[in-house]
Amino acid sequence: MIRARESKSAPVGVVGKVLHILEALDASPAGLQLREIAEQTRINKSTAYRFVAHLENEGYLLRDEAGAYVVAPKLARLGAGIAYHATLRKISRPVAVALSNETKETVNIGVLDGHELLYVEVIESPHSFRMASQPGMHRPLNCTALGKALLAFLPNQQREELLPMLTFERATPRTIPNLARFRKELARIVQRGYAVDDQETDVGARCVAAPILDESGSVTAAISVSGPVTRIGRDRIRAYALATKKAARAISEHLGHSS
Repeated sequence: MIRARESKSAPVGVVGKVLHILEALDASPAGLQLREIAEQTRINKSTAYRFVAHLENEGYLLRDEAGAYVVAPKLARLGAGIAYHATLRKISRPVAVALSNETKETVNIGVLDGHELLYVEVIESPHSFRMASQPGMHRPLNCTALGKALLAFLPNQQREELLPMLTFERATPRTIPNLARFRKELARIVQRGYAVDDQETDVGARCVAAPILDESGSVTAAISVSGPVTRIGRDRIRAYALATKKAARAISEHLGHSS
């Protein structure tokens, strides 16, 4: 009987140590190196490594470019949305910065927030004349490239639940005015793999966006390049689309998606 009780209680120590590691990472959104995890949790470094390596293999932790461990989206989604957004920003920012450096235009990361688009990261263009939103800003899904990319790649049931909530208010004369035309636009987006906002949100602005997928292959966010039509001409949309899709794939891979 004593042996049985000891056998049942032994794993509790393991669970407690894993929870201490997760609590330390939750309190450090920028991530922690293995040495820092061991110091903060007072867990032997080799033991801590076994735990974090297992959590990483299972998709609950990720390592950034510096080798620091951060909470992965798979685990972040079990908690508050804000924790997930912090993880998404950390993982996507290096790629977004590289895309902005390549295109010299503003790069945005957006997610669904109810029936609206929420900007979670914005890397502004170095040009004095630029198109820039702000993190925390909300915009309609139907006229933004980010919103259209998100909607187009949602599972059918989730998309059909959201479409009736769209008001199709015309931000500009180019805004798609009704659901029938919008459905055709979504079909084109799925076919080519990217979305375009051609002066539909702001007159004089053009934007190209691509979906970001998580470890399960579900769309979890979108990335876009936006700028004035004087620099993003129609003849350059395809080149911007290819660069944006490449960046989206890179972020997706960091999130655990394998194409």
